[in-house]
Amino acid sequence: MGSVANLLVFGIIFHAIYSWSIFDIYFRSPLVHGMTPVDPPGPAPAKRLVLVVGDGLRADKLFEGRMDRAPFLLGKVLDQGSWGVSHTRVPTESRPGHVALIAGFYEDVSAVTKGWKMNPVNFDSLFNESRHTWSFGSPDILPMFAYGASDPSRIDMFMYEAESEDFAKDDASLLDTWVFDHLDSLLESSKTNSTLSALLHSDKIVIFLHLLGLDTNGHGHKPNSQEYFDNIRLVDEGIKRVERTLANFYGDDGKTAFIFSADHGMGNRGAHGDGHPDNTQTPIIAWGAGIAKPNRSHPTGHDDLSAPWNLADVQRKDVNQADIAPLMSSLIGVPYPLNSVGVLPIDYLANTDEYKALAAFGNAKQILAQYITKASIKRRTELFFKPFQPLVLHNKITERIQHLIAQDDYEAAERESTLLIQLCIEGLRYYQTYDWLFLRSIISFGYIGWIVYSTIFIVRTYVPEDVKRAKGIPISATMVNSLGLSVLAGLSIMLYLKESPAAYYLYVASFKQRELVTSIIRTPWSQSRLSVVGNIVIYVAVLEVLVYTYFRREVLTACLLVAGQLWPMSMPKLFRERHRTLVIFWRLATVATSVFTVLPIDVDENVLLVILGGFCVLLSGFAALYLIPKYTASQLPVTRSRAAEAKTQSLTVIVVQLVILAVSFVVLYTTSVSLKAKTGLPLLNSIISWCTLGAAILIPTLDSVSGTQHYLRRLVIIYLSFAPLFLLLSTCYETLFFFCFSITILSWMLLEKQLYYYDNKIYRGDNYAEVVRDDKDNKNRSLTVTDTRIASFFLLFINVAFFGTGNIASVSSFSMSSVYRFTTVFNPFLMGALLVLKILIPFFLLSLFLLVLSTTDIMTLNFFFLVRDDGSWLEIGTTISHFIIASAFIVFQIILFCVSHVLVGKVLIPRGVNSKKTK
Repeated sequence: MGSVANLLVFGIIFHAIYSWSIFDIYFRSPLVHGMTPVDPPGPAPAKRLVLVVGDGLRADKLFEGRMDRAPFLLGKVLDQGSWGVSHTRVPTESRPGHVALIAGFYEDVSAVTKGWKMNPVNFDSLFNESRHTWSFGSPDILPMFAYGASDPSRIDMFMYEAESEDFAKDDASLLDTWVFDHLDSLLESSKTNSTLSALLHSDKIVIFLHLLGLDTNGHGHKPNSQEYFDNIRLVDEGIKRVERTLANFYGDDGKTAFIFSADHGMGNRGAHGDGHPDNTQTPIIAWGAGIAKPNRSHPTGHDDLSAPWNLADVQRKDVNQADIAPLMSSLIGVPYPLNSVGVLPIDYLANTDEYKALAAFGNAKQILAQYITKASIKRRTELFFKPFQPLVLHNKITERIQHLIAQDDYEAAERESTLLIQLCIEGLRYYQTYDWLFLRSIISFGYIGWIVYSTIFIVRTYVPEDVKRAKGIPISATMVNSLGLSVLAGLSIMLYLKESPAAYYLYVASFKQRELVTSIIRTPWSQSRLSVVGNIVIYVAVLEVLVYTYFRREVLTACLLVAGQLWPMSMPKLFRERHRTLVIFWRLATVATSVFTVLPIDVDENVLLVILGGFCVLLSGFAALYLIPKYTASQLPVTRSRAAEAKTQSLTVIVVQLVILAVSFVVLYTTSVSLKAKTGLPLLNSIISWCTLGAAILIPTLDSVSGTQHYLRRLVIIYLSFAPLFLLLSTCYETLFFFCFSITILSWMLLEKQLYYYDNKIYRGDNYAEVVRDDKDNKNRSLTVTDTRIASFFLLFINVAFFGTGNIASVSSFSMSSVYRFTTVFNPFLMGALLVLKILIPFFLLSLFLLVLSTTDIMTLNFFFLVRDDGSWLEIGTTISHFIIASAFIVFQIILFCVSHVLVGKVLIPRGVNSKKTK
């Protein structure tokens, strides 16, 4: 077992390192430093900027019905400003969205894992370049820009308490009212504070209003709720109030510019995070000083998205979210954020043609500075540097643009500046992906090495010597080791010269190529192994089908139906006749489970369905009370490990679990009623829910202390331990899935056990009895080719557990309301942990196979090469999720193996014998 433990430990380390590889390859931070700031042309059209961010506001919910929910903003769209859709990128979360809005670049995905409120990387922002910024709103957003500023004293923060972000609140829009009230208080206090008054009347200042009410109501009540719509109306009234207050404060001087947008949208289930259009399409409305008036003469830009909005008489001007940062910089005349890759939307500006040409050229020079810096860094570290050819002569391009401006050919200058920006972005992309081929090769060989190494380990450990392959060409281990060390040394020297990060050395050091080289040289191929190869090909084909299920969960339905109906047909006729009831049970269970992977995941809460599923679990628990004494040995024998008690195993624990399940029904129903009545989460219900979570862990753990026990009783204990917790985390048909999935797993396990007895002739005749043998008979069996079938079924059930009630590759496919029986106060890490726990519960019904452990990286390699950091935002987010799931799946299997050993490691499994022999 020590060697197996070593394999598991190495597997965890290997996959923990390699899982991070996509962030080093595909999602390295794009930021470079050392550039000189570039100022927009002067004079600035505005002295001050008001940035209003409606956190979690979907574009369609604001614009639909000709903006009947926001009449004030409608007036700006029709008469005073410019508007459109701001397209965000994944992950559609608050932090990355605000970074794109205010800093002008799309923060790499890995940054989200490094920090929530603070800065994982240093970056420049509009606030940092301003003379002073006053920010109002959430403690989750404001600190990241204040603490990251070069001069923190430039940014003042006004924040409410974190506990105010309660999804169960009657009126979360009070958070937005708080923001408007505190802005009024600031302006009022300046009447008695001359320093503050002077600062407020200076130029290049920013007022940032972060409105979290929409996001909170979206999570708590969904974006199609009346609460969400009422919050839009409140925001509209609040912005009207802000404009009026500022006009009075500044004497209506016409030097205030307004930008209204959102960091991300909101899915119909009240969640966000992925690349669904509901999450990536947000509004932008700009008006005031320096902003172009509505274009009614050429109302272009409309498509199927805006057709129902009834705004086709006004031009729609879409932008990418990062484009808003250079727009705001140009309005108040501060340098473009140094790391911005946003393209200045010229059609939003109301100014002279010369100003627009100069602004576009300044935008191009700012992005060109990033390109030059990045190219110089890469040139310094590469042995054979290959430059980006289109920008080898970038100086000539800038000279040509300057000449066009000097010749008053502003339109051509704008076109050339836009072209230069696109080339710079392509050049930044070129150097961002410069090392991809090298790194992809290392990672690919690493995964292949792991597959071969672990497979050979399993063959040597579990396949009898007489069926192992004969030795082929002899080769010295010293020779192979020397070759491996030479390759490692060469790669390490190359990485050192390239000034590569430490993680790259770990990727190289994690190779297990010695086993690969040795096995290829030593192993002769023969015709006698063709059947083995055939089984392996079929197994790999199954893995490829399971890869496809990550994209179309409906395929799992077909897989379950095929497995449920066709597998029994391949069984021996005598076996099918002897176990007719069990085969029928298996077929019905697979049909029932197959329904869930074609059901929609975007469904509303249905407490009755949750209770129905829980009632099925409750009935199965009562059935277990009746059946377990019949199907378990009345007396457990004395084993070598310990003496079992000579009495019927106690069923008290199961009774206690059924009581807990019944209490969970009450908690579920009363909590749902309370939340619908908007009276919040009852404290007692929350306490009971958390106690239920604790019981799900403690009961199976403490029960195992009682010693060896029959496997059926133990499985029932585990099943009923997690049922109440899963019920409390469910919102619709999830508990029905838990019930059907559980009986499918049970029927599969019983069928495999009886097939093993039949194939190994452990019993003969029409009648047999089950007895528990002594420990000395419980030897590890040998691995056979038919175990690929078991591994295939295991992987199928793992995928069904993943996608049975939602698409785990999409964060927003799991409703946040699932955690409302435990907490309603916004806490992304706690809520995320509860959602992950809900996903993991079905896995505790499964165990691990080493064959699966060694081969499922075939799926991981598929997803590794399918990762994208371009294309649609939905594709980007999905490919990242697929790779992380597949790679983490290996680590999870290892952890599950350890958990399974704790949960069922001491169970006794009866062996079938001829009944005549037992008399």
